[in-house]
Amino acid sequence: MSVPLAIVGRMDELVDRVDERDEVLGVVDRGEAIRRGWLHRIATVVCRDAGGRILVHRRPDGVSRFPGQFNWMVGGAADVGEPYEAAAARELAEELGVRASPRFVFKFRCAGVISPYWLGLHEVVVAEPVAPDPSEIAWYDWLTEPELIELVGNRAFVPDAREAFDRYRALSGRRTA
Repeated sequence: MSVPLAIVGRMDELVDRVDERDEVLGVVDRGEAIRRGWLHRIATVVCRDAGGRILVHRRPDGVSRFPGQFNWMVGGAADVGEPYEAAAARELAEELGVRASPRFVFKFRCAGVISPYWLGLHEVVVAEPVAPDPSEIAWYDWLTEPELIELVGNRAFVPDAREAFDRYRALSGRRTA
């Protein structure tokens, strides 16, 4: 499969290439990992408010990956040698301006629409106002789980995030609608 350069993104982002057990094989450029279908690590965070609502956002139209699509997680690639939890906290600060220590929930090997990767999913309760980075987030709102379930069925929802949502709901013993 050939992946367009616009989707691959920056060519200077180094990541750990990992195997089927999530053990490090070496350091590679993320763009190369995507082009070659090599596994690497992605850390994500599910943000809840004090009432249990979940932050949902829409990606800007001009971004290379999933433009204009909705997501229920913030996150990105873990840097070389960076543990999932540290990457999740860094991404939370970069994308929402929130300084917190997300709690690790689970990880799974995601086939990915663009390329395969290990996805580490974390949770955090956000008690402070968020300050979204407009280069990452065009719109956001706090949704109840029933509202989120309805949105996940929308075709404009990031497909990999839909898989993570289904796994998250199954883990918590809830059924998706």
